[in-house]
Amino acid sequence: MMDSSAFVDQALEGYQSAQQPGMAATGKKTRMSNEKIDAVAQDFEAFFVSMMMESMMSGIATDGPFGGGQGERVFRSVMVQEYGKEAAKQSEFGIADAVRTQLLKMQEVN
Repeated sequence: MMDSSAFVDQALEGYQSAQQPGMAATGKKTRMSNEKIDAVAQDFEAFFVSMMMESMMSGIATDGPFGGGQGERVFRSVMVQEYGKEAAKQSEFGIADAVRTQLLKMQEVN
């Protein structure tokens, strides 16, 4: 079983490579400001919470004459992303704190 810091490191590497294509491939490291680290940590938490909510809501059926279809799938996806952002702003999950700590540790090593 992977410990939490190794999991966060692995998740951050994947997140960074998705956000900045080419940076992971070149191995180029740049120092981030505290404000940037906070923003990345909150974005990561929002993304994680959104994925969790997306999975949770995937089983909810849409009924009625105005339910379902492509429009509702798109709207639900956007709604879940916004829910994730709002939940991350509340900082109740603690994921952003762990990500922030790991990012700071990564900068200390480099």
